[in-house]
Amino acid sequence: MATLSVGEPQEMEVDRKGESEESGDDDTRRKSLNGEVDSNLPSSTVKEESPVDMDTITLDPEEEDVDLVHCRIGKIEGLEVLQKAKTLSLRQNLIKKIENLESLISLRELDLYDNQIRKLENLQNLTELDQLDLSFNLLRKIEGLESQTPLKKLFLLHNKISSITNLEHLTGLEMLELGSNRIRVIENLDTLASLQSLFLGTNKVTQLQHLEGLHNLTVLSIQSNRITKIEGLQCLVNLKELYLSHNGIEVMEGLENNKKLTTLDIAANRIKKIENISHLMELQEFWMNDNQIENWSDLDELKNAKTLETVYLERNPLQKDPQYRRKIMLALPSVRQIDATFIRF
Repeated sequence: MATLSVGEPQEMEVDRKGESEESGDDDTRRKSLNGEVDSNLPSSTVKEESPVDMDTITLDPEEEDVDLVHCRIGKIEGLEVLQKAKTLSLRQNLIKKIENLESLISLRELDLYDNQIRKLENLQNLTELDQLDLSFNLLRKIEGLESQTPLKKLFLLHNKISSITNLEHLTGLEMLELGSNRIRVIENLDTLASLQSLFLGTNKVTQLQHLEGLHNLTVLSIQSNRITKIEGLQCLVNLKELYLSHNGIEVMEGLENNKKLTTLDIAANRIKKIENISHLMELQEFWMNDNQIENWSDLDELKNAKTLETVYLERNPLQKDPQYRRKIMLALPSVRQIDATFIRF
């Protein structure tokens, strides 16, 4: 098996999902509390290392899981011997172009996270791919995936993509990660009926729209955008997790059909009243910190959620009450965690 370097120490993930847990290092989600990318994350634009010659790397023709992480590879070449490879990780290298992968027709997972790639190309022979990660690169456009119809997971986090295009044929796609790009409009997702998780955090989206065809969606994350109204979710009847923190939302509304929600994150908005969620009886986590909630009677909206375990209300006017924690405990007896602190019995 090829030599591989040990990655940097990782931090624990924040509870809410500003980006997908699977994109990037499996053990971490290094992100700040507001859903924006941490400045300590790898940067695809700054590389001080010099590329190594692929001849210096030993490859095992029998290996199915090939790991070439942080090997200072500057060009993809000499991998023809890996005919049995099913997963290939080339993350954290110096690669500028996708090339010379034509012979790896058995490949199921390709990981090119944190390189310097500017174009999605030369993947036409990899027709068995079901997972592709090109997060932390320099892509400006989604393209070149016409042959990847079996694809189930696509990670394009932290690129320079400005629009959602050329995905209509990926009808089996289950997870799409487009966080930290330059997307302004949610569009062209109508055919992705198998999609279960959609991540669009830290973009420039102004409106929740064009989601009607995503009947199987269970996770929707649109943190740190420019949304001012909760709308367009009426067809997402299977939605379980909704992340809308760090937007400009003023009113809680538009969740009438989302009765299966177990997690609702609406922190850091401009909301003055908890309302219109008494029907969310399966709710387990409710994030409402950093808003403008001031009336204790608002908690009545959560009393039907008998399995509610976690409530975040810090940095609301309510928190100024000396009996803040006690009043939450009395109003919501099922809760086991208030803000970041577990309740002691």
